[in-house]
Amino acid sequence: MDVDEERGENTRTLTNELGPWGLDTRAPAGVVSDTSSLGRVVRVDRGECDVMTEAGIVRALSDSLRAQGQVAPVTGDWVEIGEQEGLGPVISTILERTTSVSRRDPAQRDLEQVLATNVEVVGVVHGLDRPLPPGRLERMLVVAINSGAAPLVILSKADAAVAGDESEAIVRSVCLDIPVVTTSIVDGKGFDELVGHIGAGRTLALIGASGVGKSALVNALVGEERLEVGPVRNVDSKGRHTTTARQLVLLPADGGLVLDTPGIRSVGLWEAEHALDLVFGDLEQLATGCRFHDCVHRSEPGCAISAAVAAGALDAKRVDRYVALVAELEAQREREKRRSYRPRR
Repeated sequence: MDVDEERGENTRTLTNELGPWGLDTRAPAGVVSDTSSLGRVVRVDRGECDVMTEAGIVRALSDSLRAQGQVAPVTGDWVEIGEQEGLGPVISTILERTTSVSRRDPAQRDLEQVLATNVEVVGVVHGLDRPLPPGRLERMLVVAINSGAAPLVILSKADAAVAGDESEAIVRSVCLDIPVVTTSIVDGKGFDELVGHIGAGRTLALIGASGVGKSALVNALVGEERLEVGPVRNVDSKGRHTTTARQLVLLPADGGLVLDTPGIRSVGLWEAEHALDLVFGDLEQLATGCRFHDCVHRSEPGCAISAAVAAGALDAKRVDRYVALVAELEAQREREKRRSYRPRR
């Protein structure tokens, strides 16, 4: 199925099932002009968006540079749509976002890339058919927490878990108080629990690498093959980018909404100091015992973290990942400061 066919099928299904999409109860407070209509972006393509309105799906133009300044519409946005002569429906206003799932744009060193907006839960998905790099999970959790939404870890493909795999143990050690749901589309394991985390009228955004089973989870939750699912390589269980656009799907029986996203290869952090503190809260607490307030936990005398590593109470590799992430965010701040000090020409 090509992109146009995929978009068309999703549009037809949404239109048939949704009708008025509870926009009166789910939209943020605000005044919509008499010449505009309110809607929520359910899919973004180049220069155009599918927007769910009270009248159904509207295909609207979105010129982010000319019409929206520095803000481009993102799947999940609440927007106003107006009619423009010669162009038809055009997104005229993007309403204030309650949450934003963002990363550093992999193509631009210091530019935010917003992946999804106005979601209540961000699910970090990992397939149990593959090894789990702890550093990647930590970065994904920082992105999830930094969004302002509730973080959730979803372990998929429990039926394909490799004997002796340590993924679940790694997740439990990294996630601390973050909920973890183990699922399988083969026998439905964990799906009632997962739906309970979403809730009626709420949106779950799924993030994770290609091939971890995000689209398969959506299909299983919906109860039909709504999204295309691609194969993974036998040698390393990695998948290709089957999902080509971020799209919002309504679950049956008012079970909430799920926002599927393409696989993420690069997980650059964006202004995520607070979220980093939460993911590595145990290290932050331990660091209060360091002799120097600006300790970088390497070779400084009186470092409480280094002492814990030496005593075997802390994993040295986890400390290295923490120090690297702190340095990454600090470098980002310094570059931003230098740019702000440059004289304008």
